[in-house]
Amino acid sequence: MTIAEVVTIDGPTASGKGTVAHKVADALGFHLLDSGALYRLVALASERAGVDEGDVPALANLASRLDVKFGPDRVWLSGEEVSLAIRAEAIGNRASALAVHQPVRDALTALQRGFRKLPGLVADGRDMGTVIFPDARLKVFLTASVEARARRRYKQLIDKGISASIENLLRDLEARDARDRSRAAAPLRPAEDARLLDTSDMTVDQAVAQVLAWHAELGPLTQG
Repeated sequence: MTIAEVVTIDGPTASGKGTVAHKVADALGFHLLDSGALYRLVALASERAGVDEGDVPALANLASRLDVKFGPDRVWLSGEEVSLAIRAEAIGNRASALAVHQPVRDALTALQRGFRKLPGLVADGRDMGTVIFPDARLKVFLTASVEARARRRYKQLIDKGISASIENLLRDLEARDARDRSRAAAPLRPAEDARLLDTSDMTVDQAVAQVLAWHAELGPLTQG
């Protein structure tokens, strides 16, 4: 049986992993999984349904029934395009809060693993290399200073017409980092065999080139 190759790209919020993952997937001709979007979708759906952040059983049930479809730079929830709605900072913060609950993570695990299809998959998130795809052929952990990440997120939001404050973004990123690293369920950390890449002073293209170089070093995939 031929098993699809997986490249995981993990890292904190606004480290550039989403953009890098998209470009790496395009270059390799692989499928793409934006796992962070799934948690944002749960956040958005639960907010719309009036489900409290602390109602774990209801959140897990909602996550298990998520009707999601991904397209190039677009996301649909139950047939409605929500690409912009899930990128709001409030939804991102809510998603981070929901992600601490193990039942919610468990409900999304099978959904995420279902994205593994030939010819291969590039998966970005926070626990792709440690929990979801521990057998990934190449694991990359992106990081960057919180100041660099705040500047990137600010530019992303302004470019999309969403008002933002650098000071608020810095505060939110620091709080989200602390929550993601300290949670009991799949804390944010590099896999033991991950390649570390600090993108603080790198362009997107430089980061992509480094990931592709690491992938090329592995050579052709051989099936056992």
